[in-house]
Amino acid sequence: MTYIVTDDCIKCKYTDCVEVCPVDCFYEGENMLVIHPDECIDCGVCEPECPAEAIKPDTEPGLDKWLQINTEYADKWPNLTVKRDPPADAAKFDGMEGKFERFFSSNPGEGD
Repeated sequence: MTYIVTDDCIKCKYTDCVEVCPVDCFYEGENMLVIHPDECIDCGVCEPECPAEAIKPDTEPGLDKWLQINTEYADKWPNLTVKRDPPADAAKFDGMEGKFERFFSSNPGEGD
């Protein structure tokens, strides 16, 4: 098992999870984060820290797509190990449906 980030993170990009991760396995895209599944130690401390509830165990049904996305982009995006302020409009997108199709960006973020 590993933890993964889902589309609930897109355009919210809260980084509370990054601050508590003991192995620094979060990677930053332009408008979301992903977890590197091979680096995650399955401790689960990040899951309750996410205000958008975007972090899920990969054992939940229907998350195969998100496991693939986390795996692919963790290898392409820079590592993020410090908490940052969320985007100014994050609350507007929190809980919105269909964010992947509408807003996902494959562009990398800044990282550390």
